[in-house]
Amino acid sequence: MLPRTLATLALPLLLLTSSAHAAGLQFLEADHGLHGIIWTPCAADAGSVPVGSLAIPGLETLPGVKNCPIKGTKLPLIVMSHGRGGWIGGNHDVAEALADAGFIVAAINHPGDSVGDLAQRDSLSVWLSRPQDIMYLIDFMVDDWTGRAAIDPDRIGFFGFSRGGYTGTVLAGVDPDFQRVAQYCTQQNPFCEQVRNGEFPRSWPHDARIKAAVLADAAHTVGFTKANLASIKIPLQVWRSELGGNGVDPEGTARVTASLPGSPEVHTVPAAHFAFLAPCSAELAAAVPRICADTPTDFDRATFHRQFDAEVVRFFSDKLLSK
Repeated sequence: MLPRTLATLALPLLLLTSSAHAAGLQFLEADHGLHGIIWTPCAADAGSVPVGSLAIPGLETLPGVKNCPIKGTKLPLIVMSHGRGGWIGGNHDVAEALADAGFIVAAINHPGDSVGDLAQRDSLSVWLSRPQDIMYLIDFMVDDWTGRAAIDPDRIGFFGFSRGGYTGTVLAGVDPDFQRVAQYCTQQNPFCEQVRNGEFPRSWPHDARIKAAVLADAAHTVGFTKANLASIKIPLQVWRSELGGNGVDPEGTARVTASLPGSPEVHTVPAAHFAFLAPCSAELAAAVPRICADTPTDFDRATFHRQFDAEVVRFFSDKLLSK
């Protein structure tokens, strides 16, 4: 299937209209040190919710209504995974759009690999722990969350950005080829030394409960090959940046995208890696300019995200709401 560029997408922008309600917001604490946010369909008008200890500089609140009664029953669940050293709200606009479209969305800060907790960010251990985190999150949402009766456990999707895209690829059934990673890992750092010493896992966590996935500019593609990607059996929507950067190699994402089985839906965006993060407020741009500056400089992130959010909603609606 040929990739679709941003300019040629037929985008269902009517999915994101001014009549949208706010998303309900709940805070999540679960076993295995998981902390996060749950977005739910909500009939109330939009407000602003302080996120307390989950805040980052320049972004202390999120749009929504705290603990809004959940609108609907037997709703699909989308679980989200952020990028390397990232944050639970990095794609909050996607979560809000999905909640308004009738999805429950849950996202966590990956322990050891998120803002405020970078202890394992550059360790081999996060390659295994990240998929495990998402499996624990799904367990919590369908078994222990107070709103679990509103979830249809047979309609679960995944959204991942950057290292979160790697996370979703593993969960979808792929065992990374660390022999190949070792060939390219020539730096003198603890991670590469562990890889070259063969200290990587021999078994990987996969989750058949995930029925569809959106992978946005996935990082760490070296270990994915046509042979191991063949194990993916679920529908995919894949986004890749033409310019990459920040650990993402455009040639690598192009190679992996071309190697995916079946007929994945592919979108190519004429920008760099951080274009997939939610549009920045002036306060966030001042506090963390690195994640807010786009390449090329005339790239309109806000316009792109209206399109991006709509396409993600449309994909999950096709694959999960129509069941």
